[in-house]
Amino acid sequence: MYTNILTSQNDGITQITINRPLKLNALNKETIQELHAAIRVADLDAETKVIIITGSGEKAFVAGADISEFADFSVSEGGNLAAKGQELLFDFVANLSTPVIAAVNGFALGGGLELAMAAHFRIASDNAKMGLPEVSLGLIPGYGGTQRLSELVGKGRAMEMIMTAGMIDANQALQYGLVNHVTTQEELIPLAEKLAGKIIRNSSVAIGAAIKSVNAAYTDGVNGYQVEIEQFGNCFGTEDFKEGTTAFLEKRKPSFPGK
Repeated sequence: MYTNILTSQNDGITQITINRPLKLNALNKETIQELHAAIRVADLDAETKVIIITGSGEKAFVAGADISEFADFSVSEGGNLAAKGQELLFDFVANLSTPVIAAVNGFALGGGLELAMAAHFRIASDNAKMGLPEVSLGLIPGYGGTQRLSELVGKGRAMEMIMTAGMIDANQALQYGLVNHVTTQEELIPLAEKLAGKIIRNSSVAIGAAIKSVNAAYTDGVNGYQVEIEQFGNCFGTEDFKEGTTAFLEKRKPSFPGK
């Protein structure tokens, strides 16, 4: 079905693996399109409660964008590349109501780190290396990197990482708050699945509302507190709320219908 990615679904989790090992899983136009399609399918699938994105092999999550595709672009073509990419994949992932975990195995550079940062949170293998090397090519990050890195690690650290084009290792990424957990390569997917399992036990409707509310804090011109009030109120009209509160009062585990 897909040329550059692999998908599997099991126990409420859809795993999407970028599979271009000879190119260190670099993002080209086709891969971005396929990721958009696969993530959209998973989001619309009632069985999928969590999406895990990772890279094939042991070397790279995504080692950047495929530079050969845009080396001769004009100003307008470059702007269009960034706009289209953000719309199709990076903003699409960030605003998805289904939780997305990035399991970063190895290099996450340029567009790869931008994809990981668009996910709702990140975990990394201890051999992971992360960076935004675009200024070494005469570019800047164009898939949301200047914005999301600042949000996650703070302005000063983001400025240093972007201006030096340097890489940080997994432990530094953990210290910076760029990733939530660091583990071995072997334990990376099991840890992602364990975290996904904890998420799956909760109300998917409430989680979607929480994602919307948290994201509102980082959206210009939007009052995050007001969005939270609206989303909180909306929860009272859901079947999940009725089930969650009834189960609590009856001292049993809830069985959320996801509605």
